[in-house]
Amino acid sequence: MRLLIVGTLKGQLTTATKIAMENGATVTHAEDHEQAMRVLRGGKGADLLLVDVALDIRDLVMRLEAEHIHAPIVACGITNDARAAVAAIHAGAKEYIPLPPDPELIAAVLAAVANDSRELVYRDEAMAKVIKLAQQIAGSDASVMITGESGTGKEVLARYVHSRSARAKRPFISINCAAIPEHLLESELFGHEKGAFTGAVARRIGKFEEATGGTLLLDEISEMDVRLQSKLLRAIQERVIDRVGGTKPVPVDIRIIATSNRNLAEAVREGTFREDLLFRLNVVNLKIPPLRERPADILELAQHFVKKYAEANGVPMRPLSAEARRVLSTNRWQGNVRELENTMHRAVLMAQGDEIGPDAIITPDGDRLDLAKTAPAVAHATMAAEQVTRALVGRTVADVERDLILETLKHCLGNRTHAANILGISIRTLRNKLNEYADGGIPIPPAGTPGEYPRVPMMG
Repeated sequence: MRLLIVGTLKGQLTTATKIAMENGATVTHAEDHEQAMRVLRGGKGADLLLVDVALDIRDLVMRLEAEHIHAPIVACGITNDARAAVAAIHAGAKEYIPLPPDPELIAAVLAAVANDSRELVYRDEAMAKVIKLAQQIAGSDASVMITGESGTGKEVLARYVHSRSARAKRPFISINCAAIPEHLLESELFGHEKGAFTGAVARRIGKFEEATGGTLLLDEISEMDVRLQSKLLRAIQERVIDRVGGTKPVPVDIRIIATSNRNLAEAVREGTFREDLLFRLNVVNLKIPPLRERPADILELAQHFVKKYAEANGVPMRPLSAEARRVLSTNRWQGNVRELENTMHRAVLMAQGDEIGPDAIITPDGDRLDLAKTAPAVAHATMAAEQVTRALVGRTVADVERDLILETLKHCLGNRTHAANILGISIRTLRNKLNEYADGGIPIPPAGTPGEYPRVPMMG
């Protein structure tokens, strides 16, 4: 956990520094915005900024956004002034802490930012096998590929591996390759020199250098553009990187962990992922099973989330009723642990009486989970899929697949997400198929609109 304290309330902030360090944080100080930006550009990085409310927090937020630096801000001040707190929150701060700081409050903020609450909770034998393998390889410097459906807990497992490695006391830096535009991802990873491109107002240290000595998590690496993959491969092989606009290589010492919710072998066949990069990253593969394949984990996780959110919301911790446990155990959990966590958060807030009953186990729309009806579009898609599979003899697999995809999409009224869910494929795979069909002159249902199909590739 890296904390950057910005401001000149030396006496009060010294106390905050001491509390933070007692809770395992590495603390850096900056007197003003300019110094804070130099620290952040220089590679020390920060997981949290504790900023004096007397400074212009809105200006600091704008500077961070302009240089694509992502770190939450907590404002602090020597008075418990409600107006100052509200102004700080409106300016972009996530929280306001009055000074002198309360040790428990500082510790809670640090724990929340560090995601210490994201514990690795499991009971099922299928998950136990994955954890055993993670423990065996954690102490090495081998690259690790963590695969699994969205919401299964890939980043949690990555942090678990880092925490049990020889690099545990050094930085754990995470970058989501799917969340950053392609033209910015190279600079985020490798950094840039001043003037390298429009907006590069100063040298910026990238994630590779920031993670030196520690672990770099490349989250959803399958979404990285294939042209950038070659530069990543060189960095991993030679342990050097080139900043954008730089003139000489920069050595780095990191361990790479990558995650993906896609089948990368299939991506290699499709030409969207380099085979040599896959071999370099996939020294050890930790494959997390979907939650529906680890039934013993469902109630274990549910009870963990009940305790977590009861404490977070200051409500009584109620046990799960027998009927609620049945509902949870029989649900498919397409969104995996993330969906279960959100469901239990709602249940804690909605529960009444002495237990959490099935009436509190609801969908985001407020329907009981076990009574939620299939959407009309999904029902139509299911019928269409059944009709397409009746007359298969004499047809090629490619033809059957194409008709199944197009008929399913038609009956989903062009909704790509519904169609992909019914077909059991990723939205990206669906889009690739549609583009392939469109290039061959096959009419494609437009997004969200039933009826006639224009002969154009649809990207939405």
